[in-house]
Amino acid sequence: MSLRSGSFPRTFHASLQLLLTRRFGTFWLASLLSNIGTWAQQVAQPWLLLSLGASPWLLGLDSFALGGPGLLLTLLGGVLADRADRRRLIATLQSIQMLCPLLIVGLLLHGSIQPWIIVALSLVVGVTDALSMPSFQTIVSTLVSRQQLPTGIALNTTQFNLSRILGPSLAGVLMASIGAVGAFAVSAASYLPFIAVALWILPRATVQAVAPAEGGGDGQLLAGARAVLAQPALRGAVLTVLAGSLLCSPLLTFCPVLVKTVFQADVAQFSLTVSAFGVGGLLGGLLLMAVDPARDRRPLASWAASGFAAVVLLSALNPWAWALPLLFVAGGLAMTMANASANAWLQSQAPAAIRGQTVSLFMLAMRGGTALGGLLTGLTVSAWGVREALALNGLLALLALAGVRRGWLAVPRPTLAS
Repeated sequence: MSLRSGSFPRTFHASLQLLLTRRFGTFWLASLLSNIGTWAQQVAQPWLLLSLGASPWLLGLDSFALGGPGLLLTLLGGVLADRADRRRLIATLQSIQMLCPLLIVGLLLHGSIQPWIIVALSLVVGVTDALSMPSFQTIVSTLVSRQQLPTGIALNTTQFNLSRILGPSLAGVLMASIGAVGAFAVSAASYLPFIAVALWILPRATVQAVAPAEGGGDGQLLAGARAVLAQPALRGAVLTVLAGSLLCSPLLTFCPVLVKTVFQADVAQFSLTVSAFGVGGLLGGLLLMAVDPARDRRPLASWAASGFAAVVLLSALNPWAWALPLLFVAGGLAMTMANASANAWLQSQAPAAIRGQTVSLFMLAMRGGTALGGLLTGLTVSAWGVREALALNGLLALLALAGVRRGWLAVPRPTLAS
């Protein structure tokens, strides 16, 4: 990755200016608090499942329940992002999500929690996420200009990865002191600031007048996806994200299995390893702020995704517990740079009328791929072991990404969409 001379001070100053604006800065802080709670639960939940006797396959099923609904509903969520009242949509669906960790807190205090209840609640969160996430992802584009969009996405990526450090660290402290109930309570409380800020910064009506797509109902739902996939320069971004999510994201899903069964370590080591991934992601977000906003993001996205695949392979072969957090730093950096670069590329090229649907396709590739990857890798982990399964994933990802890159980077860069 090459940077123009003096680009980092300029881009850092532009990022700081954007962060200090009232609306974007408040949104950034509320998102940070919300994601801290989410990541606290992301550490507590798989560890709780393993403590309740869940198998690696059930861990994969829980991951699929969380992300699987996106395979069916994310495109609908994209249509809602373009045509519905996003203010009401986000507030309603986030409120439903908040009830899920609250219920787990109650069941933990009562002593009646069961693995199937956790998986069922993950399904509820998965459905609401699929319908609301495209609306959430398009908030940044409503707060900044098109020229500021790469900077806004990089800042949003930075807060997400900062939460990836703080959330697991907080979860480790809470689980070591008062138990998993503390992490789930923090998760429930973290929804409140984001709901409040979303109600404040979004207008009461964001319905856009979009011409009906050809082909009726199914055509309207899939028109944006077809428009994106018809363009090789955009299709390459989606396929790159899909390959990374399907084959590389299971490294995070099965991190607790790797830590607990292979290295015989405790929840503190697991928390440290997940936090290390966040450290890498934060570094990746900072590096992205130093990239010229006008730069072609395709090579960066593609090679960073291959770097993440290499980390998956090395993590499978690694014999030392102390080296695992270091590998996860590299993995977090690579995944963040790959996905954020692909996201910025897609949003900068998409016409405003279908930007929500474009983002929904990105989310479908990322979250749907993660869900399918967790389910399929859960089967291979149960059959062969976690090291063997992750090694196979890493090799397949390197091959798939090399094939996508050959066609994607050969396409001339299109002009910016209006």
